[in-house]
Parts: sequence; C-alpha cells; structure tokens
Amino acid sequence: MNAWAPLWVDALTAVLVVVGALAALIGSFGVLRLKSFFQRIHAPTLGATLGTWGFTFATAVQASFERGQPYLHALLIAVFIALTAPVTTVFLMRAAVFRARLRGEEIRVPGADAPPRE
Repeated sequence: MNAWAPLWVDALTAVLVVVGALAALIGSFGVLRLKSFFQRIHAPTLGATLGTWGFTFATAVQASFERGQPYLHALLIAVFIALTAPVTTVFLMRAAVFRARLRGEEIRVPGADAPPRE
C-alpha cells in the first residue's frame, strides 16, 4: 500500500466529496422550501442519489489508488441507490395520493388542465 497519495488523487477525491455533500445539502433545502408533499418528495430523492454517487466515486478513486488496483465495490452502493430511490419515491407518492383521496381531497395533476395536443 502507498502511504501518500499524489495531489491529483486527493484533489479529485475532495471535489467528488464536495459535489456529493452539496447535492445532499441542496436536496435537504428543497424539503424545507417546497410547499406540498408531492413537490418535496423529489428534492431529497435527487439530492440523495447524486450525493451518493459523489461519495462512492470519491471512495472508489481513493481506494483504487491506495490498493493499486481498481476498487469498484463501492460503486455497487450507488447503483443500488439509483435503482431503489425512484421506486421508493413512486410508492411514497402513490400512498400519499391514496390517503388524500380517502380524505376526500382533490389531487391536481400539473398540465391536466391544458388542452389536448393534436
């Protein structure tokens, strides 16, 4: 194992970590700023997915250099998050629509009032 990583490896790792952290932070601000549940559900999902990709790429770069061989196991985490986050979001939104309809609320679909295209 190498004791010291070159500057470009540390710089790339730092950039990827900062990008991941900013994506997660922006997603969390979206939860606070947006008004309805249906708007709020998108921000953390997108932020968590992009944040996870940034962190796992940083881990893969740093660990690959330290081991001296490609270390791609960490990328499986990002793939798993990318596959499961949208599915989970759809299920949460369907549950929210179901509960709103049980309460008698009208669910307005954006763009549904527009005239049909020909």
